[in-house]
Amino acid sequence: MVRSARIVVICALSVFGVPAFAQDSGRQGVQLGDIDRTADPCNDFFQYANGKWREENPIPASMSRWSRRWQAGESSKDRLRTILEATALTKAPRGSIEQLTGDFYAGCMNETQIDRLGVEPLRPLLTDIRQMKSPQDVQKMIVRLNGMAISAPFAFYSSPDNHDPSFVIAQVIASGLGMPDRDYYVKPDERFIQAREKYQAYVARLFELAGSTKAEAQAATKAVVRMETELARQSLDNVALRDPQATDHKMSIAQLQRLTPRFDWNAYYTASGLTTGDVNVAEPKFMEEVDRQLGAASPDDWKAYLTFHVLDSAAPSLSKPFVEEHFGFHSAYLRGAKEMKPRWKRCVESTDEQLGEALGKIYVEKYFPPEAKARMQELVKNLRLAMKETIEELDWMSAPTKQKALEKLSTFNPKLGYPDKWKDYSTVPVKRDAFWGSTVAARAFNVKDDLTQINKPVDRGRWYMSPPTSDAYYNPPLNEIVFPAGILQPPAFSVDAIDAVNYGAIGVVIGHEISHGFDDQGSQYDAQGRLRNWWTAEDLKKFEARGACVVKQFDNYFVEPGLHHNGQLVLGESIGDLAGAKIAYRAFKISQRGKPAPASVDGFTQDQQFFIAWGQFRGDAVRPEFARTMVQGDPHPIGKYRVIGPLSNLPEFQRAFSCKASSPMVRPPQERCEVW
Repeated sequence: MVRSARIVVICALSVFGVPAFAQDSGRQGVQLGDIDRTADPCNDFFQYANGKWREENPIPASMSRWSRRWQAGESSKDRLRTILEATALTKAPRGSIEQLTGDFYAGCMNETQIDRLGVEPLRPLLTDIRQMKSPQDVQKMIVRLNGMAISAPFAFYSSPDNHDPSFVIAQVIASGLGMPDRDYYVKPDERFIQAREKYQAYVARLFELAGSTKAEAQAATKAVVRMETELARQSLDNVALRDPQATDHKMSIAQLQRLTPRFDWNAYYTASGLTTGDVNVAEPKFMEEVDRQLGAASPDDWKAYLTFHVLDSAAPSLSKPFVEEHFGFHSAYLRGAKEMKPRWKRCVESTDEQLGEALGKIYVEKYFPPEAKARMQELVKNLRLAMKETIEELDWMSAPTKQKALEKLSTFNPKLGYPDKWKDYSTVPVKRDAFWGSTVAARAFNVKDDLTQINKPVDRGRWYMSPPTSDAYYNPPLNEIVFPAGILQPPAFSVDAIDAVNYGAIGVVIGHEISHGFDDQGSQYDAQGRLRNWWTAEDLKKFEARGACVVKQFDNYFVEPGLHHNGQLVLGESIGDLAGAKIAYRAFKISQRGKPAPASVDGFTQDQQFFIAWGQFRGDAVRPEFARTMVQGDPHPIGKYRVIGPLSNLPEFQRAFSCKASSPMVRPPQERCEVW
């Protein structure tokens, strides 16, 4: 769930799905060469759909998972590289998007200078941390670091008010842990014990690279781990964090001040250039622990803690030894990557991360044609209609709840490709000879750009993914679904693909995002985006029972012996996949109403093309290390179970491939899950 978002005003979609294209003649079907024809689709559809592609395309050394989808995302960076290499050679006016992106990229690519400087770009900041003497100094440094997007020990940003999403308030959330989540600090499992050992070695190494002796580094590491462990003990786990009620604690500044009496919030607001107002505190117990640490931890402990988080945050922007250490823990150990991505690709990613809409504006002008947006609008229209028909036909939901569900569906706002209004980065002082300085400047701009939304009416035109991003999201308070241009390419989407393929790939993604409005989290928000129950008590019980079926199904999916998915953690994403596949299939049938289409394409029926397209889009090979990390904290299941999980519940899939009732890809009727 994205932390905040907006709704561009778009007219409600027609109840009629009028096809934009009369036929699929001459368009492309699924990738035939990817299919493993030695596999039985009714036994293991994941292997069947693109097992041959995975066999012939092993995971690249720099990646943690791989499929045509991830390959497409990496290929987008080739396009971005072309853009950035051109802007880097352009003598553009200062403040223009060409100057900003070109100089930022050129500064990142100046590896010789970055390596020569080592830790020196951080020296003034590290010196200021070292000179802290009092809790007040610590608080001032926390404000300063937050302004540089270094969120330790908490993060502070803008978010629509859960109870009045037309207005933006401040949000305070737990942060400042160097490992992925609380379990890494407190659980006794061998894998967590090993992670703690690896982490301590990483922390100590960063201190040594910054100039500490081994003894000093060891002492600082102990302080960092002790403080983070205490903070972790008071943090919610990943399952609890999925419940919006558990993180809904709106309060006044006076109440927040009473919660954390040692922290001067008026000073924080003043230093951040903000006027005080209401704030949501996601984890009050965590903030109480932060307050306790302000009194209990020594200045030296705080110096070590904040110094480490500066080093960890800055490491990818510093000299090669820092980059390698950061990669070794975060990418190699936790994700299983075998080598770093090439420098140019990391610089492309950094530019996109910091100046995303500047780079994105050039990207969409070159690579996102108007016809792509038009066809996506057609897909969204039919997905909306399919969800409407599905809700209307539910036999387990009462009329009052149906009315509320349909009202919510009618207020959905789709955003496609890119924002209508682009951010103005012209004041960001980007320089070619100061990469860390440019990074800090861009970060500071982005932080300020976010904070300026606090205590104002929500700006529904804002985006929280850059246009080149190969992903999508749903935002509950603003009830919007967002699809950046970066995901609107094969294998997800193509203007040259037959309808069956587009509906089976991006169509399921669209359905997935729509379904998030009705999953275990999104279902708690009403049509206006308020965190408010709109269900009858009986309907809510039935809905939760249907979700429990999905939980049980995914609890039994193992990534290795003894380690299985947490069904409760992946419930929302799994409901999204299940409902997404179902309503995308229905939308595909809507698109064929009154439109003749060939019975088969390349030897596969239209229905088979639809399901194979989903298998090929989601057919990720995943490294074991990353699978373990995902199972621990990612609300998304690994690719294999995102393919076989939802499809094994669909009678439409069983019919498409003539699967016997006893087939592994067909769940018995008494075990079949259906939420929407």
